[in-house]
Amino acid sequence: MLIGAHVREDDPLVTAADRGADIVQMFLADPQGWKKPPTHPQAEQLRTGPLAVVVHSPYVINVASLNNRIRIPSRKLVIQHAVAAAEVGAIGLVVHGGHVTQGEDAAKGFENWRKFIERQMDEGGFAVPVFIENTAGGDNAMARRFDALARLWDAVGEFGVGFCLDTCHAFAAGEDLVDVVDRAKSITGRIDLVHLNNSRDEFGSARDRHANIADGTIEPEQLAAVCAAADAPVVVETPTEGQADDIAFLRERLGS
Repeated sequence: MLIGAHVREDDPLVTAADRGADIVQMFLADPQGWKKPPTHPQAEQLRTGPLAVVVHSPYVINVASLNNRIRIPSRKLVIQHAVAAAEVGAIGLVVHGGHVTQGEDAAKGFENWRKFIERQMDEGGFAVPVFIENTAGGDNAMARRFDALARLWDAVGEFGVGFCLDTCHAFAAGEDLVDVVDRAKSITGRIDLVHLNNSRDEFGSARDRHANIADGTIEPEQLAAVCAAADAPVVVETPTEGQADDIAFLRERLGS
């Protein structure tokens, strides 16, 4: 099982060695910006080396949006980031599920996801697999609660889209972690990546505040159990100073 961390994009190779990571996740551009990602200076080393890589797309992306000025640039940015992710040899591109705004029909948001994925598949697909990630808050989110996730997968599942399970997000959304893997797989048929994060806040808080494995409100053993059940690459998106300990804890519990 690959276990690693989200790292700064400037020198992922050094950071991975410092953390004891065998997979890294990184941004390839400003996570709050709309610019096309540049070529990473270590692209060839990452693409040809033993370190596994996954890329996280910018937070501003919202494929579900009914606003053309958000949805259309979001589609473009996903495609651009998938190409840049392929340049570094990434196993996939993580994209948040997005949302519609209050008073808008959620069905149109799911439809927007389908239109985007279907159109891109007709044009040859993405340069790397797209992993849609569950999110922590928002009453109008496409991938917060699992009933909404099921509607999203009804729209896009036939196209082989991947799924990224974030433990903090699920906990914050009020989804019980005891059987979260089984329930997620019953909807998506797969878990391609786990974002293994503890939560600074209580169950159902709708707050996306990550904590190191030993420091949050989720029992560490429960987090390890999620990883074992998911049997997928694991990335911790926890505070930097504790990431090495988080990775070591998971390796000990999972025998990896």
